[in-house]
Amino acid sequence: MPFKFEKLIVWQKAVGLSDLVNHLTKNFPKDELYVLTSQIKSAADSVSLNIAEGSTGQSNAEFARFLSIATRSDIEVVGCIHLAKRRGYIQEDNFNTIYKMCEEILVMLNSLKNSLTNKQKA
Repeated sequence: MPFKFEKLIVWQKAVGLSDLVNHLTKNFPKDELYVLTSQIKSAADSVSLNIAEGSTGQSNAEFARFLSIATRSDIEVVGCIHLAKRRGYIQEDNFNTIYKMCEEILVMLNSLKNSLTNKQKA
Protein backbone atom coordinates (compact mmCIF):
# COMPACT_ATOMS: atom_id res chain seq x y z
CA MET A 1 0.00 0.00 0.00
CA PRO A 2 1.55 3.27 -1.04
CA PHE A 3 -0.08 5.59 1.50
CA LYS A 4 0.79 5.54 5.19
CA PHE A 5 -2.84 5.79 6.35
CA GLU A 6 -3.86 2.63 4.49
CA LYS A 7 -1.75 0.60 6.92
CA LEU A 8 -3.48 2.06 9.97
CA ILE A 9 -5.98 -0.35 11.49
CA VAL A 10 -7.99 2.58 12.83
CA TRP A 11 -8.39 3.90 9.28
CA GLN A 12 -9.49 0.45 8.07
CA LYS A 13 -12.06 0.23 10.86
CA ALA A 14 -13.29 3.76 10.10
CA VAL A 15 -13.87 2.77 6.47
CA GLY A 16 -15.85 -0.23 7.72
CA LEU A 17 -17.94 2.09 9.89
CA SER A 18 -18.62 4.30 6.89
CA ASP A 19 -19.67 1.29 4.80
CA LEU A 20 -22.07 0.07 7.50
CA VAL A 21 -23.61 3.51 8.01
CA ASN A 22 -24.05 3.92 4.26
CA HIS A 23 -25.79 0.54 4.05
CA LEU A 24 -28.11 1.21 7.00
CA THR A 25 -29.14 4.70 5.89
CA LYS A 26 -30.55 3.29 2.65
CA ASN A 27 -33.57 2.31 4.78
CA PHE A 28 -34.05 5.75 6.35
CA PRO A 29 -37.18 7.65 5.29
CA LYS A 30 -36.82 9.89 2.24
CA ASP A 31 -37.77 12.96 4.29
CA GLU A 32 -34.54 12.44 6.27
CA LEU A 33 -32.36 12.44 3.13
CA TYR A 34 -31.07 16.00 3.63
CA VAL A 35 -31.21 15.87 7.41
CA LEU A 36 -30.18 12.85 9.50
CA THR A 37 -29.15 10.63 6.57
CA SER A 38 -26.81 13.26 5.20
CA GLN A 39 -25.49 14.13 8.67
CA ILE A 40 -24.62 10.60 9.78
CA LYS A 41 -23.07 9.66 6.43
CA SER A 42 -20.97 12.81 6.43
CA ALA A 43 -19.83 12.22 10.01
CA ALA A 44 -18.94 8.57 9.34
CA ASP A 45 -17.01 9.46 6.18
CA SER A 46 -15.23 12.26 8.03
CA VAL A 47 -13.61 9.82 10.45
CA SER A 48 -11.59 7.97 7.80
CA LEU A 49 -11.05 11.04 5.64
CA ASN A 50 -9.50 13.05 8.47
CA ILE A 51 -7.23 10.15 9.41
CA ALA A 52 -6.08 9.94 5.80
CA GLU A 53 -5.63 13.68 5.31
CA GLY A 54 -3.75 14.19 8.56
CA SER A 55 -1.35 11.29 8.04
CA THR A 56 0.19 12.46 4.81
CA GLY A 57 3.18 14.74 4.96
CA GLN A 58 2.17 16.51 8.13
CA SER A 59 3.95 17.05 11.42
CA ASN A 60 2.90 14.96 14.41
CA ALA A 61 1.12 18.01 15.84
CA GLU A 62 -0.83 18.49 12.62
CA PHE A 63 -1.68 14.79 12.41
CA ALA A 64 -2.90 14.91 16.04
CA ARG A 65 -5.13 17.86 15.12
CA PHE A 66 -6.74 15.85 12.30
CA LEU A 67 -7.18 12.89 14.66
CA SER A 68 -9.05 15.22 17.04
CA ILE A 69 -11.40 16.14 14.19
CA ALA A 70 -11.85 12.43 13.40
CA THR A 71 -12.65 11.84 17.07
CA ARG A 72 -15.35 14.49 17.06
CA SER A 73 -16.85 12.98 13.90
CA ASP A 74 -16.83 9.53 15.51
CA ILE A 75 -18.75 10.91 18.49
CA GLU A 76 -21.14 12.68 16.12
CA VAL A 77 -21.99 9.30 14.58
CA VAL A 78 -22.95 8.09 18.07
CA GLY A 79 -25.23 11.10 18.52
CA CYS A 80 -26.83 10.39 15.15
CA ILE A 81 -27.50 6.73 15.90
CA HIS A 82 -29.23 7.72 19.13
CA LEU A 83 -31.56 9.92 17.09
CA ALA A 84 -32.04 7.21 14.46
CA LYS A 85 -32.93 4.65 17.12
CA ARG A 86 -35.36 7.01 18.88
CA ARG A 87 -37.05 7.71 15.54
CA GLY A 88 -37.35 4.00 14.77
CA TYR A 89 -34.95 3.99 11.79
CA ILE A 90 -32.52 1.43 13.21
CA GLN A 91 -33.00 -1.59 15.42
CA GLU A 92 -31.24 -2.23 18.72
CA ASP A 93 -28.77 -4.72 17.21
CA ASN A 94 -27.64 -2.25 14.52
CA PHE A 95 -27.41 0.50 17.12
CA ASN A 96 -25.21 -1.71 19.32
CA THR A 97 -22.98 -2.73 16.40
CA ILE A 98 -22.31 0.86 15.35
CA TYR A 99 -21.94 2.01 18.94
CA LYS A 100 -19.28 -0.64 19.62
CA MET A 101 -17.47 0.22 16.40
CA CYS A 102 -17.42 3.89 17.40
CA GLU A 103 -16.14 3.01 20.88
CA GLU A 104 -13.34 0.93 19.43
CA ILE A 105 -12.39 3.62 16.91
CA LEU A 106 -12.42 6.24 19.68
CA VAL A 107 -9.97 4.24 21.79
CA MET A 108 -7.70 3.70 18.79
CA LEU A 109 -7.80 7.37 17.78
CA ASN A 110 -6.92 8.45 21.31
CA SER A 111 -4.06 5.94 21.50
CA LEU A 112 -2.66 7.07 18.17
CA LYS A 113 -2.97 10.72 19.14
CA ASN A 114 -1.25 10.06 22.49
CA SER A 115 1.59 8.23 20.76
CA LEU A 116 2.11 11.23 18.48
CA THR A 117 2.15 13.73 21.33
CA ASN A 118 4.51 11.50 23.37
CA LYS A 119 6.93 11.45 20.41
CA GLN A 120 6.92 15.24 20.40
CA LYS A 121 7.81 15.37 24.10
CA ALA A 122 10.73 12.94 23.69
